[in-house]
Amino acid sequence: MTSPSRQKKGAFAFRPSLARLVTTKRLLARIVLFFEQLLPPLMPVLSVIAFYLCASWFGLFRSVPDWLRILLLIAFAAAFLVSLLPFRTLRWPKVAEADRMLEERNGLPHQPVTVQEDEPAFDTPFGRALWREHQTRMAEKIAALDAGLPRPDIAAHDRFALRAVPALLLVTAFGYSLSINGGSIRDALQAAPEPVVSDPAVRIDAWVTPPSYTGRAPVYLTADGSEQAPIGIPQFSGLTVRVSGGKTAEKVVFRKANGEAQDIAVQADTKPQQTAASASEQQTAAPASQALVAQTHMMKLQENGALEVNGRRWSFDVLPDKAPEIAFDGLPKPSVNGALEIGFTVKDDYGVQEAHAEIVPVEADPTATPLYPLPEYRLDIPRRNARDAKGVTSRNLTEHPLAGKRVRVTLVAKDAAGQTGRSPPHEMVLPSRPFNEPLAAAVAEERQVFALDTRKMPQAIALNEALTIRPEETIPKLTNYLLLESALTRMKLAKGEDALKDTAQYLWEIALGMEDGDLSLAERKLREAQQKLADALDRNAPDAEIKKLMDELRKAMQDYMTELAQRMQNAPMQPNQNAQNILRQQDLERMMDQIENLARSGNRDAAQQMLSELQRMMNNLQAGRPQRGQQGQENSEARKQMDKLGEILRDQQKLMEQTFRLDQQLRDRMQRGEPDMGENDPLLDEMNPGENGEPQDQQQGQQGKEGEQPSDQMTAEQLREALKQLRAQQDALGKQLGELQKSLGEMGMKPGPGFGQAQREMEGAGRELGQGRGQPAVEGQGRALEALRQGARDMMNQMMQAQQGQQGQGPNGQVGQGDQNGRDPLGRPRRTQGPDFGDDVKVPDEIDVQRAREILDAIREKLGNNPPQEMERRYLERLLDIQ
Repeated sequence: MTSPSRQKKGAFAFRPSLARLVTTKRLLARIVLFFEQLLPPLMPVLSVIAFYLCASWFGLFRSVPDWLRILLLIAFAAAFLVSLLPFRTLRWPKVAEADRMLEERNGLPHQPVTVQEDEPAFDTPFGRALWREHQTRMAEKIAALDAGLPRPDIAAHDRFALRAVPALLLVTAFGYSLSINGGSIRDALQAAPEPVVSDPAVRIDAWVTPPSYTGRAPVYLTADGSEQAPIGIPQFSGLTVRVSGGKTAEKVVFRKANGEAQDIAVQADTKPQQTAASASEQQTAAPASQALVAQTHMMKLQENGALEVNGRRWSFDVLPDKAPEIAFDGLPKPSVNGALEIGFTVKDDYGVQEAHAEIVPVEADPTATPLYPLPEYRLDIPRRNARDAKGVTSRNLTEHPLAGKRVRVTLVAKDAAGQTGRSPPHEMVLPSRPFNEPLAAAVAEERQVFALDTRKMPQAIALNEALTIRPEETIPKLTNYLLLESALTRMKLAKGEDALKDTAQYLWEIALGMEDGDLSLAERKLREAQQKLADALDRNAPDAEIKKLMDELRKAMQDYMTELAQRMQNAPMQPNQNAQNILRQQDLERMMDQIENLARSGNRDAAQQMLSELQRMMNNLQAGRPQRGQQGQENSEARKQMDKLGEILRDQQKLMEQTFRLDQQLRDRMQRGEPDMGENDPLLDEMNPGENGEPQDQQQGQQGKEGEQPSDQMTAEQLREALKQLRAQQDALGKQLGELQKSLGEMGMKPGPGFGQAQREMEGAGRELGQGRGQPAVEGQGRALEALRQGARDMMNQMMQAQQGQQGQGPNGQVGQGDQNGRDPLGRPRRTQGPDFGDDVKVPDEIDVQRAREILDAIREKLGNNPPQEMERRYLERLLDIQ
């Protein structure tokens, strides 16, 4: 008998996990039973819905009158309500039903679930114990219960399988709805559209022309308007509709997404015109004159909508043209000669058309009357990849009066549609021309005073008069004094804007002449020639004009280099000049030849990019002024530290080779098990440091030339002792590296992590050598060498950054250029300054070739002496690449 109480009984009382499992299984079983009741009455509901969808997709509602459409809609609604009546009998299954289903579907005999709730008929101690054991055994079978999936047995309710009819109709109707005549599920809720009368005599030719800057091809519309999905087109595309044939003027309408209709007007030059004719001719040609000539309708598509003409419809999805994006790529910085260099990144849907930098003063007097407008700074945008571009532009703005003032720089990009994008502003001091002559700087200051505000001309005149108070002491050259007096006269007489600009230009030329003489004039002509060529490349000028401008650029470059060479004839040699940073005139000529060849071959983008690189290179040229003593002293100290690092690298390399050779010989002795070959150890004497603490290796070199090594006659014990004695040399190298890092810190340079790693590896290698273990020591020495090279690279990078823009004029009038990341202006790698750490691959010069030849000769001589050890002979053969 079953107890009415729902308390845990039987095995559930002392096995809670089993009770929770059975509860979960019962819940799943009740859900399965509920769905078995739900699915049979659900089939009529789904059938009614399927028939409604079929009628909608087949276009039944849009093809019948409104009264029949409403009648059908009421019939479907009534059928749907009737199909919901069987759901009244639904009920939630009971626990006993769930238990019975679990036992039946899992094939469990003796009712293992129900028995847990039952009680024995006779309550005796033996009967109770026997019943509890029976419950426990039955409970073990419950762990594998599975409710399974619902089994509604729909076939018993639909013996003729009529449920397949609505399913097949639904699939067919859905496929038909994708055609031109297909209907929609909303047709039953809206009135049938008015029948559209289409004149078969009317011919419609329509196409959409995207803007030229998008680079997309025109889209031709089908004659019957069979496009189902909206046609995606760029914004501001041109829609052209040409209508011909028919007896009346056809109306062309563009219906916007909000339902507003807009008539597309006929172009003025395509309106039908009737020619004059006589009355008799008009009567005979009456049927023919009724037909109109072809009409062309055009409009710009700026929003979504549809074109409707002669009963046909085309929908458009207008893709908006986003505004361009522009940002700084790094901070703007000045070049060597004061030019402003700006790195930037631009992005746009169809490409940026133009970009420039907007430069405005931070603190501006609204009542001031500046003589010059704000500076113009055009950014060089590559034409091929203007959608997502990255570039650097260098412009010389030192002549503008705002040079040296604090300004706000904002990058502005504009696309072909006229949309603009702006970058966040950046405040900086606009680079100015560096004047080494105080008198030239004072004249430039006079010009700046009244050029920023013409009302301050009296202040500029006072500054000029102050310069000439004691000319015999402050102005050594009579020419400069006369120029200042003439400038003072012009400043007093200048009244109009043109006269003021002439005076400002005259003062600027005086300042440049005092500073650089004719060199400044040549530099200006060179800059003007570069700008003219850049403008010609930008507007795709003909080849004849490009050739003429290239000749002018060559002449200006030649004049500039000549003036520069004449100026440097008597200039003292700078202490930091070297051949690594020399830019020869042949390189410039070769670069200009490449620009001309690229322009003539049609690759104007590459020519413009190379011209921009040439401008940047010339802006970073130094005029070869002598360095100050402190700067030269810093460079000299840096070179000393580089030499010390080179010595440490060479000594560490030699020590690793020596350790490897001793370790290989020790392993050979131990493998052969040879007895001691002698008690004298010539290598030990050689390893002993001399008076200066350096190893005495001359005897080893002499014996090496004879084809023998001192260690060849050493025993295993002596070789191990020789390894231990190498520890002193390893520790000495680690100490030298520590002193080098201390010296770099005193110079203001931060030693890289490679030096610290190298010192730790040296200490580890020294400990291994102290214990006579050669192989671990060699591995540590190799890692130390690699870390030293990494530290050397970091050290070189810091030195190059510290000396950026400070490498000057080379010998024989050759011009040095600033830091270019270890490469010359033509992109070729330079030779490194100081020792070569083996970081870059370079073409060997004559000294390197001679040294390599000597090394090969020594290896051949060593191999010709027939080394006694097989391992050494194989090693030498590998060096010579003997197969």
